[in-house]
Amino acid sequence: MVTSCEEDLTNNRGKNNKNFASQIINNANIIQRDSGFVTMRAKAPIIEKYELIDSPYTVARKGVNILFFDKKKPKTPGTIKAKYAKFYDYKQFYEARGDVRITTNENERFAMQSVFWDQRKKRIYTKDTVYVTMKDGSTLIGAHGMTAKDDFSEYVFYENSGDFTTDKLSEKQK
Repeated sequence: MVTSCEEDLTNNRGKNNKNFASQIINNANIIQRDSGFVTMRAKAPIIEKYELIDSPYTVARKGVNILFFDKKKPKTPGTIKAKYAKFYDYKQFYEARGDVRITTNENERFAMQSVFWDQRKKRIYTKDTVYVTMKDGSTLIGAHGMTAKDDFSEYVFYENSGDFTTDKLSEKQK
């Protein structure tokens, strides 16, 4: 008597999991350009791209360090550092989490636990407490987050407090 097992592979085709990394980049060093001008340099220990699903995304699970350049000040880049980052391709939406540190090209330093960037709306926001150190050394705390233009030319803090000079306030009122 002979028996055999046979598996019909055609029945399982629709059930395959497609949420796996289609590309994995170790020790990533990515440079983004616009008309020859370097707009961004990103470094990460590992970057994974998930492209075979309906909403493709890219993730840096072990952290990311980004330099972003402005054409007005090309020699002085801003920086973003985080322990985790994710980019949703179609939505053009970024998120960074875990000891997020942002330094603008004006040397203003922002510290928070998470931040989100809607690239289409050109807005950055968080609901976390934001600690800001201005270039003159004054500090500001946004206890319930902030929203900002993505170039940090304008920002709004919620339930804020801080230590800043009165000269700075009088300049804004003029």
